[in-house]
Parts: sequence; C-alpha cells; structure tokens
Amino acid sequence: MKNFLNTIVITTTLLLAQSCSLLPKSEEKPISITTHQHEERSMSGSHHREHSTSDTGDSKKALTQAKLKVPSKMTSNKSIPIMIDIQDSDGKAITNFDTFQEKLMHLILVSDDLQFFNHLHPTYKENGQFEVAARFPQAGSYTFFSDYKPAGQTEQVSVLKTQVPGNSIAAPEINLNRSKMFNVTKVNLAVSEPTVKAGKEVALMFKLQDASNNQPLTDLWPYLGERGHLVILRQSTPLKAEDYIHAHALKDTPAGQVHFITSFPQPGKYKLWGQFNRKGNIVTADFWINAI
Repeated sequence: MKNFLNTIVITTTLLLAQSCSLLPKSEEKPISITTHQHEERSMSGSHHREHSTSDTGDSKKALTQAKLKVPSKMTSNKSIPIMIDIQDSDGKAITNFDTFQEKLMHLILVSDDLQFFNHLHPTYKENGQFEVAARFPQAGSYTFFSDYKPAGQTEQVSVLKTQVPGNSIAAPEINLNRSKMFNVTKVNLAVSEPTVKAGKEVALMFKLQDASNNQPLTDLWPYLGERGHLVILRQSTPLKAEDYIHAHALKDTPAGQVHFITSFPQPGKYKLWGQFNRKGNIVTADFWINAI
C-alpha cells in the first residue's frame, strides 16, 4: 500500500497566509490552525492529522495558506521528502514568487528544543509547489519556518510542524559562552550592550578566526548575496512566527568580521545561528543570548 501522508495546514489571519504540502499522493488530512501575521509577514503551518480551528475574529482575511506534506512514517536520520504548497485563500496555487537572497524560498528547520538547525532551499516545481529532502537527526518535534515572497508582496513566514516518533534525547544545558570552535574556525560573538534588553536595538558582531593561528579570516565569500546570515529564535513552546528573526549583515565591516543589528522583541533566551561562507564551506556558528 502507498504510504499515508501526514499534512497540517496553518493559515495566517492578517495580510497574507501561507501553506505547505509535501510528498507523493496518499491520503491527506489537512489541519487548519489560525495564526497571525507580523507587520511584513504572515505565517502558516502544516502537519498531518485532521482538525481545524475557526478564525479568531481578526477583521483582516488571510490571503494565502500553506500546506505541508510529509510521509506518514517519519524516521530519524534518513532523507525524508518534503513538499510545500503555497495557495491563496480559495485554495488556488500561487504560481509567481520573487527571488530574495538569491532563492525563491528559504526553509529553516529546527528541533523544538533548538538543538538542531538546518537552512534548506526547496526547489520550485511550478504550480505553487516546492520540494526538498530533509533529515531529522533524532526523534522529537520539529518546526519549519518557510520564508518566501509571493510576487509583488512582502516577505512571508509560514510556520510548519512535524513529529518524528521515538525516544528523544534530553537537550544539554544552555551554553552562554561567547567564544566557540566550529571545526577549523574560531568564532567570537561580541554584543554592543553589556545587558541585552528586550525591544532595544543591539549590534551582534561575529569575529571569525582561523583556528590554526587565531588570525582574522581572509577567505570569507558572500553567502546568498550577503556577508553572512543570522537566524534567531526565542526559546518557547510552541515555536511561533513572532519568535523568528532573520537578520541581514551590514555591508562594511573589518576583515574577518560580520556584523548584524537587530532587537529581541520579548524577554527570554534566544538561540542564534550565524552562517558564513569560507571558500565554499558554510560555517554555522550557534550561540545563546539572554534578553531581559
């Protein structure tokens, strides 16, 4: 028999909503969950199991929705095909998307305990459908943040959920160290303020050194059109669109350094993943920050 697909759909209630779907055909049970949209973003999510919620009374109707399809049998540490469908509020495929940061879609996959991170770029298959293969390192709950721009619209973020069955491993204690080794690269994180306060703008400065001699890197290449990329998520249950920040690197910084300016919207612990390109090898440097 064909594998059953698990599908969950989350639509946003403000300007735009998004949807995701996945894999080949099988029985599909959409789940609808209403969410809200930021000033420039809408969110949606998908998973498989049937249920729905009604609109929460927001006066602005969602214009898009997202559907995620994954196999009914999810296995850790194996390549899993994922499909994401982007539709309008009537269920019709949105077919045109604008490229941003060199891609049509950026898909951030994290475990809900924020121990695992992956930055994927699904392939557009026309008719509003994106496909990608994802690997889940262990059993547990996972969240996708699907970042894309319908043609002529602002950047949208859809939040999608899935579960990998089995016994999960307890997350290690949070490490607040500001200097870490990532293979042959040493990364030091400096923050412009001694205390990070919620809602206050701060500069995050990544200083990258060659581990062999502690000298600033001279072999940084652009990554997706920028000096680097930074994804930030607030530790929360469940993870939501308002917990997600995608910061853009400043253009002019000293050799071996990549700087970002952002703010942390709420008090709490935040996980940061800075991504940098060393001559074709992507360095992903993760740190924790506590905002008060």
